[in-house]
Amino acid sequence: MSAPAIVWFRRDLRLSDLPTLLAAADSAESALAVFVLDDALARPSGAPRLTFLMECLRALDADLDGRLMVTHGDPTRVIPEIATTIGADSVHVSEDFGPYGAARDIAVEQALGSVPLVRTGSPYAVSPGRIHTKAGGPYQVFTPFKRAWLDHGWHSPAKTGTHTVEWLDPAAIPGRVRLDDHRVTTSVDLPEAGEAAALRRWHDFRDGRPADLDRPDLDGYADDRDRPDLDATTRLSPYLKFGCLHPRTVLHDLRRRSDPGAATLRSELAWRDFYADVLARRPDTARGNYNRKFDRIAYDSGPAADAAFDAWCAGRTGFPIVDAGMRQLLAEGWMHNRVRMIVASFLTKDLHLPWWRGARHFMTCLVDGDLASNQHGWQWTAGSGTDASPYFRVFNPTGQGEKFDPTGDYVRRWVPELRGIPGKAVHRPWKAAPDAGLFDDPAPGGAPAYPKPIVDHAVEREAALARYREL
Repeated sequence: MSAPAIVWFRRDLRLSDLPTLLAAADSAESALAVFVLDDALARPSGAPRLTFLMECLRALDADLDGRLMVTHGDPTRVIPEIATTIGADSVHVSEDFGPYGAARDIAVEQALGSVPLVRTGSPYAVSPGRIHTKAGGPYQVFTPFKRAWLDHGWHSPAKTGTHTVEWLDPAAIPGRVRLDDHRVTTSVDLPEAGEAAALRRWHDFRDGRPADLDRPDLDGYADDRDRPDLDATTRLSPYLKFGCLHPRTVLHDLRRRSDPGAATLRSELAWRDFYADVLARRPDTARGNYNRKFDRIAYDSGPAADAAFDAWCAGRTGFPIVDAGMRQLLAEGWMHNRVRMIVASFLTKDLHLPWWRGARHFMTCLVDGDLASNQHGWQWTAGSGTDASPYFRVFNPTGQGEKFDPTGDYVRRWVPELRGIPGKAVHRPWKAAPDAGLFDDPAPGGAPAYPKPIVDHAVEREAALARYREL
């Protein structure tokens, strides 16, 4: 009997459309499924994301009939130890292009010695580094990247499943831990975890809504995705984050569709690949500005700045759309993408705080927290990133609320203090109900007072532009 292989799961917590399994099956008659709980990744993750990860692992273990070996420790030590214990002749992974993941894999490869670390596939439709300009360099602007990305194309889904590999029983292998011993609790209302849930979510969105159900679908995606008051987005981001669903599966299902919804969703997946490509080529941009000119911009600091940051985190800024978004983040571990841009603009250009403070808070709270998409989404809004929104484009939070939450339903859902104000007037409570006692503490009926705006947007916009002109 030939030596077994190891399939080391990371951001690919599924069994269908997983090329890694084909590579393992080609090299060995059997394989051990392994996941390493790595403190280096767990420490910066908040409870919502860790809880969702654990539930995804439980789902994967169930799909493997209880044969997922979950272990805990430094992968540079753990993976070689397991390989030695079972006499593995190869270790198979989906390639990781993140700053930590790429360095970790090099270290594991060195520690494995003569046992090869075989990289097959990645979490992306087109792996970072595959698309170049005509001059051979990276794209720095999204639109030409997207054209090249579409021209490049992607593989069809890999035909894999539970039985692609004969899975070893890990019961007798030292180092296995019980998932219940690493249970994380959170009050956040999380989506159902795992591959089956991801596919169900995608198929429901792809196939449209029955007449008797009110749920989002692809047909309305292009028109409604910017409306936070509507449930009109895919909600696939947590599943893409952990690889319960591969973007290649989605793109394959869209291959014969050219309607606006399909085109828009392709574009969103292209953005995901673009940001991954940027971070892989410039790992320094996980913490620093892509456009180094912005290293010179002045940001606020000190007790007043910290108090403003705390108000922003708590959804107590006095700007309803901002507060609704920040409260949704705390309640669901997720925020509508349009609102992500609004709250990011408010932090960087109204409160004059550095984007990385907001990005770090997001990564602590988000279930779908993806380093490349999060950091570069923040830099897009801050103006310091590749393909950035011009710095002088400062989102007016009140105008954005009136435009994208025209009925006010989104605000009233997340800011109960304002539920007595009808229609879009809720975006200007200081005008709609100046004498209602809304801002008194306590408000009528004993409800908590809603804060007055903590800044004057028009004043701070000019201050932000003045700082930009000094660069």
